[in-house]
Amino acid sequence: MSEHVQTALRVAVVVGSTREGRFGPTVADWFVRQAELRDTIDVDVVDTGQVELSHTFGAATEHPSLAAATDKLARADAFVVVTPEYNHSYPGSLKNLIDLHHSEWQAKPVGFVSYGGISGGLRAVEHLRPVFAELHAVTVRDSVAFPNPWGRFDADGALSAPDEAEAAAAVMLDQLSWWGEALRTARAVRPYGK
Repeated sequence: MSEHVQTALRVAVVVGSTREGRFGPTVADWFVRQAELRDTIDVDVVDTGQVELSHTFGAATEHPSLAAATDKLARADAFVVVTPEYNHSYPGSLKNLIDLHHSEWQAKPVGFVSYGGISGGLRAVEHLRPVFAELHAVTVRDSVAFPNPWGRFDADGALSAPDEAEAAAAVMLDQLSWWGEALRTARAVRPYGK
């Protein structure tokens, strides 16, 4: 009988905001700590605020920071997008990063952590779901949302009253892990689109 060897699921956490004074890294750092509690997950971060994003598709030259981001996305088995809600949707920087890639997203699951005003960024998430569907990615149902988060985190990024958010993160990570492992196995047996 052969022993099943399971390797950790590679999850790329994508930070979607690039605004000056952005809150995204605080939310992303909190989520990364939640994910790293699981020894079945390896986390990599792709921060759009640290990637030189091309505004011309098919540009002859590619900035090294974009090449590094592309490599992280390609290696990932699953993704978690951390997005604010700007004007009832997600940031243009995030759309740019998404659109500059295609096969990197295919046949992989995507989870969401959102933040914003009273809606907690959920309108941004609902706009992202059809974008990822078009890219042949699978979005997981449950997400983590932070309505009006600015007073909920201390100076060290710790969340006050964390129980509800931690429980939501656990549910989303369970779903992401199931889909991530299932799709990784399926891609190994038969590459997607072949």
